[in-house]
This record gives sequence, structure tokens and C-alpha cells, in this order.
Amino acid sequence: MSHEVETKQLLHLVFGGELQDLSTTEFKDLSKIDMVGVYPDYKSAHAAWKAKSQSTVDNAQMRYFVVHLHRVLDPSED
Repeated sequence: MSHEVETKQLLHLVFGGELQDLSTTEFKDLSKIDMVGVYPDYKSAHAAWKAKSQSTVDNAQMRYFVVHLHRVLDPSED
């Protein structure tokens, strides 16, 4: 008998872009936002965030973020 563990899908969005100023999270040009993707768990979202962040390390104004979509979709969850 196989015991499969059912994991709950916790969606995360990874996106980024060039900021106007490093002290805020306001983007220079919203039409140039880089939508990296939506991921089923934090671990895979973090890996995507890290890869994109490291690929843009030469641009100090570029920032990437992980949004916990599951918290937006159902605020009672955590």
C-alpha cells in the first residue's frame, strides 16, 4: 500500500523590475515589469527569485519579489 502525502498548493508569484529609487518599491516603468512566473510552493518560487536576482546583480536598481498569492486569495490561511 502506497502512502502518498497530499501537499497543499500554496501559490506564489515572482516578478521584478527596475526601481525608481532604492528606498521605495516604486517601479520606473510598469510596462517593463518582468513577470517571472507563478509557482506552487515557496521553495520553487524562492529558487526562481534567487536565479533572477543573481542574473541582474550588475543593475543595482533591479529588484525581484515573491508574493504569497495564497494569502491574497484566502487571507484566513497561512
